[in-house]
Amino acid sequence: MDAKAVGQRIRAARERKHLTQEELAALVDISPTHVSVIERGTKIPRMDTFVAIANVLQVSADSLLVDVVDRAASGVACELSDAIDTLPREEKQRVLNAVSALFFSFRRQGNRNSDV
Repeated sequence: MDAKAVGQRIRAARERKHLTQEELAALVDISPTHVSVIERGTKIPRMDTFVAIANVLQVSADSLLVDVVDRAASGVACELSDAIDTLPREEKQRVLNAVSALFFSFRRQGNRNSDV
């Protein structure tokens, strides 16, 4: 497991919530030092601590573990879909056009790579 990547996603989610490490620690009932070592990827949190962090930060475990769990991408895709649905119609269309262009670009690159 890439604990460093998971820690970076936890830190990013904490910062999006405008929480300090001390505030997150108090909400999860762990020490600020423990939050720090989790965010640096030095230690992997226990399951109950991990769930508490995800709940406090209001993020899914899938979004924190996206490169660790094989099926996590579908959970993140659902979250992105929900977020896109909240956009005004014109912005939603721009996002969908950009995602479509990326998808087909990757697909074309994949087809070229498989021909080699």
